[in-house]
Amino acid sequence: MTHSYPGAPGVGFCAFVVCHDVSQCESVSLYLDAPPLLPSDTGQGYRTVKAKLGSKKVRPWKWMPFTNPARKDGAMFFHWRRAAEEGKDYPFARFNKTVQVPVYSEQEYQLYLHDDAWTKAETDHLFDLSRRFDLRFVVIHDRYDHQQFKKRSVEDLKERYYHICAKLANVRAVPGTDLKIPVFDAGHERRRKEQLERLYNRTPEQVAEEEYLLQELRKIEARKKEREKRSQDLQKLITAADTTAEQRRTERKAPKKKLPQKKEAEKPAVPETAGIKFPDFKSAGVTLRSQRMKLPSSVGQKKIKALEQMLLELGVELSPTPTEELVHMFNELRSDLVLLYELKQACANCEYELQMLRHRHEALARAGVLGGPTTPASGPAPAPAEPAVSEPGLGSDPSKDAIIDVVGAPLTPNSRKRRESASSSSSVKKAKKP
Repeated sequence: MTHSYPGAPGVGFCAFVVCHDVSQCESVSLYLDAPPLLPSDTGQGYRTVKAKLGSKKVRPWKWMPFTNPARKDGAMFFHWRRAAEEGKDYPFARFNKTVQVPVYSEQEYQLYLHDDAWTKAETDHLFDLSRRFDLRFVVIHDRYDHQQFKKRSVEDLKERYYHICAKLANVRAVPGTDLKIPVFDAGHERRRKEQLERLYNRTPEQVAEEEYLLQELRKIEARKKEREKRSQDLQKLITAADTTAEQRRTERKAPKKKLPQKKEAEKPAVPETAGIKFPDFKSAGVTLRSQRMKLPSSVGQKKIKALEQMLLELGVELSPTPTEELVHMFNELRSDLVLLYELKQACANCEYELQMLRHRHEALARAGVLGGPTTPASGPAPAPAEPAVSEPGLGSDPSKDAIIDVVGAPLTPNSRKRRESASSSSSVKKAKKP
């Protein structure tokens, strides 16, 4: 049976009896108080673990009175403060900032500040309230004596105050100094508040109409950007065609060289901007000449199918014998055909867009929106324009919708096909009716 020893908590009586020798007691204490496996001192944290109290004398505190310089009534207050700070100013007095309102004399008022719409008593009352409420003009307008004086708005009070400040600054300034005179535009402030009040008092119908017009404006801007992009693409195609033709003319006029002919034939004869840019095989190693005839991945499937159709119409094989001269001429031919295909597409889009705009111009002229006689369109009649869908909660205004839709929807070959099919179906329905 073991008993705990009161002098060593946690150590049994048997362990105490065993360690009667000093060396044995040291071994048992080492076993019980084993060192940690990891170092506990990481070098971080506070260097001094215990606070050193009582090393200095405590600074005395004293219950003393003080006054606030912001108060003019001389009120006395009390608070605890260190004895060493007795007699010093109130520490929070530095936050007492006041606006420097100018003061004028009777002579200055009669010479420079006289105004028929304002009396001197009313001007003095305005400046007294400005000092009292630190130029908070909304509070000044609320506390203004409208019974004794004429009823003034906030803009009137500001205009009178800043006019006097600017006049006094000009009069008291030293000649040759650059002055920063405060200027207040009362008319602009009145218009700003009036516009803000109108904006706040809009009806839900007006808000919905404004949102509708903003959406239409975004659509018009998007169509304009798309039209500019298409015109830039068309200009690039025309420039590429001119560059290709000029280079072909130059190559025909230049004398042919015998020795470096093979090296120059390996380079693509088509410039980067025109048609197709075929890959350049300049790496070391064996390559097949037929690899130069492969179309690059930048050419889409639609262009590839159109190119094959054009080659079949011309009676050209899709995979001719890859001799040096045939590869060069075949690549040039396909590049020119792709360029011709892109130019035809751009021309068709422009013609369709011109017809749509002409048709809409005639529709607006017939509706009386445009002031002027209608001119008959030349060429085939285009498909009828789609009716504008009225927004929910808005009255349908055909003249407004027609004006907004003058720019036209984005013109693509797919939309043209859809509209042509819609017009043909509508004509068939009309023919079927008795």
